[in-house]
Amino acid sequence: MKRRFIALAMLAISTPGLAQDQAPGGAEGRSTLSTERFILGPGRFSLATGFDFSSGKYGTADSTDILYVPVTGKYQTDKATIKVTVPYIRITGPGGVAYGIGPLGETTATTIVTTDSGLGDVITSAGYTVYEDDTLALDLVGKIKFGTADANKGLGTGKTDYSAQIDGDYTRNTNTFFGTVGYKKYGAPVDGETLRNVPYGTIGASHRLGNRTRAGAMFYMKQSPSIFTGNQREATVYIWTKILPSVKVEANASRGFAKGSPDFGFGAMITHTF
Repeated sequence: MKRRFIALAMLAISTPGLAQDQAPGGAEGRSTLSTERFILGPGRFSLATGFDFSSGKYGTADSTDILYVPVTGKYQTDKATIKVTVPYIRITGPGGVAYGIGPLGETTATTIVTTDSGLGDVITSAGYTVYEDDTLALDLVGKIKFGTADANKGLGTGKTDYSAQIDGDYTRNTNTFFGTVGYKKYGAPVDGETLRNVPYGTIGASHRLGNRTRAGAMFYMKQSPSIFTGNQREATVYIWTKILPSVKVEANASRGFAKGSPDFGFGAMITHTF
């Protein structure tokens, strides 16, 4: 039976770290909305959109609020999947906090809160299923995040990043266990600050509640790419259901457990398969 990762972003969007390189599915690691596999069949196209909101202090005196609204198109053949995400992003905060990274410089006690918005970083990805049977599946995925977001507004670093990861999932009865192990290479931000290339990963599980509904939880981890912020640790719970044979809606909520992660976040997504 052919099973493929469903894309969000997200892309589905679960948390900034996830959404950006998953996008989602982040998205980096995996967005909650891209953890589930379902039968698409070769030569199918899907379109997804939604929103993700997150808020965190990242070691500063004031919170940084981020709204991320992606539009993701995905085309799938028998073994390969190609995905493109074009997002809108709005950031309100003291500045210096990059989406999916955290603070790029030293924080100060005196800050001025501003709001900037515009086109986010366009993300492309290509995946290939290297092994698959009735219970186990393994994919190799490569991603490129183009520096299309305005670095002068603090919407991105202005540079191109590259990621490579292995996605796997194991299904037994009504439960699915999944995980991701990846490595990301960062381009130097426009202000010259050096970002370290870092590993990241995701572990999680989901349970089938019915023929059309699944719920699950996941934990995302990434080493800090910036010397000015801590590592990222984020837990997310999610649920999705098919409201029509070709339409799926999803919702998620997350909580951060490290300085480099937002304090909390939530999002929703709708995906249509043509």
